[in-house]
Amino acid sequence: MSVSPVKRQKMESALDQLKHHTTVVADTGDFNAIDEYKPLDATTNPSLILAAAQMPAYQKLVDDAVAYGKKLGGSEDEQIQNACDKLFVLFGAEILKRIPGRVSTEVDARLSFDKEGMIQRARRLIDLYKEAGIGKDRILIKLSSTWEGIQAGKALEAEYGIHCNMTLLFSFAQAVACAEAGVTLISPFVGRILDWHVANGDKKTYEPSEDPGVKSVTKIYNYYKKFGYKTIVMGASFRNTGEIKALTGCDYLTISPKLLAELSKEHVKLTPTLSVKDAQACNLEKIHLDEKAFRWHHNEDQMAVEKLSDGIRKFAADAIKLERMLK
Repeated sequence: MSVSPVKRQKMESALDQLKHHTTVVADTGDFNAIDEYKPLDATTNPSLILAAAQMPAYQKLVDDAVAYGKKLGGSEDEQIQNACDKLFVLFGAEILKRIPGRVSTEVDARLSFDKEGMIQRARRLIDLYKEAGIGKDRILIKLSSTWEGIQAGKALEAEYGIHCNMTLLFSFAQAVACAEAGVTLISPFVGRILDWHVANGDKKTYEPSEDPGVKSVTKIYNYYKKFGYKTIVMGASFRNTGEIKALTGCDYLTISPKLLAELSKEHVKLTPTLSVKDAQACNLEKIHLDEKAFRWHHNEDQMAVEKLSDGIRKFAADAIKLERMLK
């Protein structure tokens, strides 16, 4: 059914409608995109910061980070690590001038199996934000959803009041463990789950409601709402607007500038597909996962095992590229 031009003008864009049902987060380190689409929150990761840091517009931030690393002194490796941490915080601080909510800043993926290392780095990033006059209530620290990462998140939340965003989340076991750890937010990856199924299965296209990534997030959302977990579910890593629209009603969705642009030009009626009421009526059973059970259940999901390790490697590789650039 086509919509008349007059009606289309009156009808809000898909993006504006989405904002009525879901908190929209910008998945970018580019300030211009944030200014244009006016999200509540923003998320960054090493790949996004690497891309932004190579843009001429952000050269001053890179120069300031390098100067900071040199000022603190120490070995070359220490100077580069300090410059990297500072660069992440400089980007975060600039983003926070443009949004009313929180920014997510990622701990180095090379610490993904080092609980104490992640805790130390998270606290360091929070200290750097504090030096910049920004309180920890406006920051989400991103950690890989390994067992060690989830336990680091649990300690940061309970002992230090530092809010965590658990990233690289692909399995139901990861989601359950994060809920039990009491972290602030999880980022289940939709598009990367789809990528794996397309690469490893016979089916190459999926309707949005049948998309394996959409189904994964739907199950996690329903589980959290049915059992009253406070952890926010933020769908991430989208490949198309169909996936986003199929998750209307999810707590948060973090969306790239390209897909934000597409949604802002679409004028179709959006209705929520996820709701607390429907979740509470679904027939999921509550489970508890200690470390042994977590490792077994996660290991049983081949897609999740492969995508978690692949994601850690890719973020680590981009962190190394960023260090080389600063060097």
